[in-house]
Amino acid sequence: MSDSLIQIYIHAVWATKKREPFILPELKAPLFKHIEQELDKMNCQLLIINSMPDHIHCLFSICSTKSISYIIKQIKGSSSRFINLQYSLPTKLEWQIGYAAFSVSKVALNKVYNYIKYQDVRHGFKSMADK
Repeated sequence: MSDSLIQIYIHAVWATKKREPFILPELKAPLFKHIEQELDKMNCQLLIINSMPDHIHCLFSICSTKSISYIIKQIKGSSSRFINLQYSLPTKLEWQIGYAAFSVSKVALNKVYNYIKYQDVRHGFKSMADK
């Protein structure tokens, strides 16, 4: 076999600094679009992204040449820079240092996809800190 086949799916979660409710409805679309573009640049495919005001869930496939830590670092760094440069907000968007990343089997993709899609229902419109 001359070509390699990589099918690795990651469910990543990261939060705003101090879990501040920073991700307002009007910021979601541009923030999500920017994250999708960053993933594309790294040859990763975004399957779904969603958020609550204080955290993001992202399901994507990774390529064989980038580590998960590198991908998340790039996404978090570029997305906060993008929002802070494009929008005049009272405070700057900052992410907490850590993140969570879980491998997802192909069989579980639909379940994780729906879990991310329906974040507002699952959280009952409350932040992670309130749960």
